[in-house]
Amino acid sequence: MDFDQLHTFLEIVRLKSFSKAAQTCYRTQPAISAQVRQLEQELRTELFERFGSRISLTTAGKIFADYAEQMLDLRRRAQDTIAELENNPRGELVIAANEATCIYVLPKVFSQYRQLFPAVQLQVDRSYAAHVVESVMDNSADFGLTQLPVDEKRLQVVSVHRDEIRLIVPARHALAKRATVTPLDLVEDYLLLPKQGKTRTRLNAWMEPVESDVRISMELDSTEMMKRFVMAGLGLSFLAVSNCRAEMDAGELAAIPLAPEPMVRRLGLIYRKDKALSKAALGFIQVVLDNVGDDTVGKPKPKPKVPQAIA
Repeated sequence: MDFDQLHTFLEIVRLKSFSKAAQTCYRTQPAISAQVRQLEQELRTELFERFGSRISLTTAGKIFADYAEQMLDLRRRAQDTIAELENNPRGELVIAANEATCIYVLPKVFSQYRQLFPAVQLQVDRSYAAHVVESVMDNSADFGLTQLPVDEKRLQVVSVHRDEIRLIVPARHALAKRATVTPLDLVEDYLLLPKQGKTRTRLNAWMEPVESDVRISMELDSTEMMKRFVMAGLGLSFLAVSNCRAEMDAGELAAIPLAPEPMVRRLGLIYRKDKALSKAALGFIQVVLDNVGDDTVGKPKPKPKVPQAIA
């Protein structure tokens, strides 16, 4: 049984004629009759009583006509609802990101997205960097925002943000006015370091020349804790400039570039290459590209183009 058979059956019922239904359905009368026979064989009953050139519905035919109308009506409603998604997308998007990205990137992105797609519900999966990739890979999150590089061939990676990891010190600290700092400059101070992640790995490599002299006060997993503890005089730390801009502008913290080369951080938007992109998903990518830009590292690069939806 298919929708075309249902349409043909209801045309015969409406016109009370096989020949007239054949004309409106653009088929021959034998083709129309064959469709009705197929329906009757599937339902194991006769749908029409034939009196010469006249026809009428059997009791089973009358019952089936009601259901056929309902089935075609449900089909039309489903088509209309799906078509409406093009004009007013709805549903849910889950975004995986670490704490700092949730605080300093997503609010602006979500605010803009909500204005454009008010019927789409946004959910946040707050995760560590490694878990962000896992969440996207196992489809528990639609998108992830994480520090690059990401070495996973099944993921599409779009670089959306570049900024710089710097030494963060209280504004009145002796190092606050320095143009740059080297690892040797920090051996007299206690350090507050991230517990894990790409930034910690890079900092370990940067401090390797003075590894035996470094004094680690605490290992923390929160950007906000690091800032508060630095301001409280508990040690010095390392943060992306974009994550402490407000405290720098308020004169509470100073951020000093690392030497001999700046430590540049890149943030990427990731999603599965085999994932079909709805209009709502494509809209999220565009909003991220429009609202997440470079911070302190040269001139912004041209924004990558939004990918096309997968048919």
